[in-house]
Amino acid sequence: MVSFGYFLSCEEFGPRELVRQAKMAEAAGFERLWISDHFHPWNGEQGHSPFVWSVIGALSETTTLPITTAVTCPTFRIHPAVIAQAAATAAVQLEGRFVLGVGSGEALNEHILGDHWPSAGVRLAKLEEAVEVIRALHRGDEVTHHGKHYTVENARIYTLPEKPPPIYVSGFGPKAARLAGRIGDGFMCVMPDADLLQTFRAAAGVDLPAQSGMKVCHAPTEEQAVATAHRIWPNEQLPGELAQILPTPRHFEQAAQLVKPEMVADALPCGPDPEPYVTAVQGYVDAGYDEVYIQQIGPDQEAFFDFWQHQVRPQIPDRTPAHA
Repeated sequence: MVSFGYFLSCEEFGPRELVRQAKMAEAAGFERLWISDHFHPWNGEQGHSPFVWSVIGALSETTTLPITTAVTCPTFRIHPAVIAQAAATAAVQLEGRFVLGVGSGEALNEHILGDHWPSAGVRLAKLEEAVEVIRALHRGDEVTHHGKHYTVENARIYTLPEKPPPIYVSGFGPKAARLAGRIGDGFMCVMPDADLLQTFRAAAGVDLPAQSGMKVCHAPTEEQAVATAHRIWPNEQLPGELAQILPTPRHFEQAAQLVKPEMVADALPCGPDPEPYVTAVQGYVDAGYDEVYIQQIGPDQEAFFDFWQHQVRPQIPDRTPAHA
């Protein structure tokens, strides 16, 4: 059956609040968690960027839900060997309920050490090699690797889970989706795009799971919700590759001046009426995703969880994905 998860935003909330939200999500009937991995928020209004691996450690002691990073970039800011160790520890802490979600990243987070930000093709090639390094280390052997992009010498991870954590790969276009199909144990996306999902599954050659996510803003009125979403997350409506290439929150704030409130209102469910939420979620279900994650924008988390539990979730029919 399609399952529903909550998306914890490391860009918008600090570590203690994220743990509190995870508890509320589980109590409200959410079955899984996504958690973002950022060095910077997208803009100053969001205002946070806790270290995701520390937060996951705290979550492992306070929730029984599975957790996926959405997503970690294992190619620039942190070497893939270190990500392999972090993911192995997270999988042990969560007793096997951890999925390492990876992607090719954004300049916003990954340029901070002065690395050149290359073309999309190079970023994907680095991601493929990084996944190779992570999988080798998760087998528990001593690894020496001299590749095009990464060097590892005499490295071995001693604290390992019983089984290596699955690695899901994100993709926002056909090339990335085909790479995800070749190297991933699953797929991640934030669009209800059935064609992209089919591209992934065709490249995989087997029926692998797929996750997707969306943002919403519940509030007493639609106007309040739109204003909150526009203030905190206008970057969601920026076109093209800007999200991948702009280097600082300040640049996103400048670009977001082009985003009007009506663009936000058209793009995501806002306000107190459950119908737009049900319709939006159903779009992801109909596209064939196995897991759908929802992120509430803004501070009023308690009201959203009550709204989801009593007004939205009861209207979404339980359904087996069409691909299953």
